[in-house]
Amino acid sequence: MSVLVGSVVTIGMFWVVPTGLALLDGPRPPGWDPLRRAWPLFAAPGALSLWLPRSGLSTALAAVYALATLALALQAPARLFLTRSLRPGEVAVLTALAAPSVAGVALVAERTSYPLFGFDLDILALTVPHFHFAGFAAALVAGLLCGAGDTPAARFAALSVPAGTALVLLGYFVDDWAELAGAVVLTAGMTAVAVLTLRERRAATADRVTRGLLAVSALVLFVTMLLALSWALGEATGLPHLDLTWTAATHGLGNALGFTVCALLARRRLASDRTAAPAPVPAPTPAPAAHPRTELPA
Repeated sequence: MSVLVGSVVTIGMFWVVPTGLALLDGPRPPGWDPLRRAWPLFAAPGALSLWLPRSGLSTALAAVYALATLALALQAPARLFLTRSLRPGEVAVLTALAAPSVAGVALVAERTSYPLFGFDLDILALTVPHFHFAGFAAALVAGLLCGAGDTPAARFAALSVPAGTALVLLGYFVDDWAELAGAVVLTAGMTAVAVLTLRERRAATADRVTRGLLAVSALVLFVTMLLALSWALGEATGLPHLDLTWTAATHGLGNALGFTVCALLARRRLASDRTAAPAPVPAPTPAPAAHPRTELPA
C-alpha cells in the first residue's frame, strides 16, 4: 500500500472513527461505550498492517481491525431497534456505522493479495480510505446536519450521501456508467452538505477558529467532488481525466484532510461550546405590588 494511502487510512482508523462516534447522540446499544473506548486498541494492529509487506502477519493484523468494524456494523441494527426510526438523519447515521466494515473486509483481502470479487489490489486498497471517509465520515456529517436542522436540504443530504456511496459500490460490480450515476448522486449530496455547512457557519458561532474550519470543510468539497465526478465521467466516456493515482492524491487527500478532519474538528468544538455554555438564569419574579392601605373614616 502506498505511503499516501497508508497515511490517510491511519488517520481514518485512529482519529476519524472514534471522533465521529463521540459526536453521535441518541440511544446507545449495549457494547457501544466499551467498543468506542477500545477502538484505538483495534486500530493499532490495523494501522500496523498497512506498513508491513503483504503476508500472513499483515493479514492477521488487518483481521483484528476488520472484526472491530464488523462489531461496529452490528451497532446499526441494534440502534435501529432502539430508535425504530428511518428518518433521513438516522439513515445517514446507520450508514456511517456500517461503512467501516466494507473497508475492513477490503483491507483483509488486499493484505492477503486476494482479488476479492475480481477487483485488483489497487482498487481494494483505495476502497479502504473511501469507506472510512465517504462511507463513514461524510454520512455521519450529513446525519449530524440533518439532526441539527430538519430542513428539505438537510434531508436530501442525509439520504443522497448514503445512496451515492452505495451506488458507487454497486458500480464496482456493474460497469463504469453505474459508477458514474453513483458519483452524480454522491456529488449532489456532498454539495448539499457544503451549502448547509456554510449556512451553519454564519449562524452557529462567533468563534473564528470554528468558523474557519467549517468554511474550509465546505469549500474543499466543491473542488474535490468535481474531481471525483470528472474521474467517473472520464472512466465511463473515455474523456481525458486524471488517472487513479492523481485522483487519489487530489480528491482523496482533499476529502480526507480538507473536509473530514476540518468538519469533525469544527463539530467537536461546537459540541464543547454547547456543553460549556452556562444554563440560562431565569429572570427574577417581580415582587407583587403592595396594596395601598385604606384608612377607615373616624
